[in-house]
Amino acid sequence: MTRQSSDHIVLSSHPGAQGQARLHDIHWGKPTAAERGPVIASLTDVGQRNAIGSHAGAYAVYRALAVASGALQRDHRPDLTNTAPAEPIGPHPQWADPDKIVSLDPWGHLVASVFAEHIAAGIDARPTIAVTKAHINMPELKDAIAAGRLQPDGNILSDNGDVRVTKAAIDPVWYLPGIANRFEVKESSLRRALFEQTAGMFPELVTRPDLKVFLPPIGGMTLYFFGDVAKLGKPGTRVACRLHDECNGSDVFGSDICTCRPYLAHGIEVCIEEAQQGGVGLVVYNRKEGRALGEVTKFLVYNARKRQPGGDRAETYFARTECVAGVQDMRFQQLMPDVFHWLGITRIDRWASMSDMKHGALVEAGIEVVERVPIPDGLIPMDARVEMDAKKAAGYFTSDMPAAEDLTLPKGRALDE
Repeated sequence: MTRQSSDHIVLSSHPGAQGQARLHDIHWGKPTAAERGPVIASLTDVGQRNAIGSHAGAYAVYRALAVASGALQRDHRPDLTNTAPAEPIGPHPQWADPDKIVSLDPWGHLVASVFAEHIAAGIDARPTIAVTKAHINMPELKDAIAAGRLQPDGNILSDNGDVRVTKAAIDPVWYLPGIANRFEVKESSLRRALFEQTAGMFPELVTRPDLKVFLPPIGGMTLYFFGDVAKLGKPGTRVACRLHDECNGSDVFGSDICTCRPYLAHGIEVCIEEAQQGGVGLVVYNRKEGRALGEVTKFLVYNARKRQPGGDRAETYFARTECVAGVQDMRFQQLMPDVFHWLGITRIDRWASMSDMKHGALVEAGIEVVERVPIPDGLIPMDARVEMDAKKAAGYFTSDMPAAEDLTLPKGRALDE
């Protein structure tokens, strides 16, 4: 393979430094795609970039390796033929409210169509959302069928446990003034913190106040829809939802120190039930491993919990996390409601989550939650009792508050067990 290199590096860290007038500005929250304008974060046309960062989030580093090794042409542009969404989503009225959606591009799945003229004219606008269809199958669903809790219908749920779904992948697109407003900080303070805490990776954050949109190098989210997606946003449509934050150890490998996979499976069961009754089920899967603290930090905390004097117990559950990470939780639910606004959802009839932080963020964003569905007690693994008791004591939704003395008793296994 031949290594590719450009003759010189073009910096765009100051207005006008690229030597070309930008043709398209972003007017966030405008009612149509044409008025809003495309988000241009691609690197094939530096002069037309109107956003900070680049497409693909953290995967941009792998793209860099592909370019450096000669495996990828640096000027490659995607051929978007036949990549249109498998199901239509929107537009919804919330798309035209700059305060409703600040962390994703509501037009991100429609780029190839609504910005077709821009692309034909040579603008390298790329999708940040993709919508497709699939089948999923989990052993827990087969168990639910065997137990009679779920009934196959031959459409949504098959006899073998296959479930027909629509799914969407979403990369984050941050409108910086809106992000700052959500966190009640100055935009300049937000930009400086982002610049400093990424070790100066994106100098435009502090040198280009004219660029208001940032594609952060973080994981996005995946949505799984059960039932007719077209019903979302319509009055009378019942919605069931599980909002789930990534937990690789439990979700994929079945680690029993937490309730993540059992609650995810239960949430999917609730979603299937709702879809079979004519509503829509939705699972939102966020890439926020270990409360957005990361998997390394999570495993360090596991060690600290298991080795502490007195054993693993609920009363020190959050304290041990804070000792290692400096904070209990960095998921910050202020941005979470955006995806519901994107889908036109104003009411969730069955909410499979016990988190008061998530519930509070939804209610504050004007989304009604009718029923909160806790994880059934029989689905909680024994080693996860510490986590569950700690969360209940901290204010998670429950009708079974643990006694104060129970929080002092070690319930988790020792590290070598």
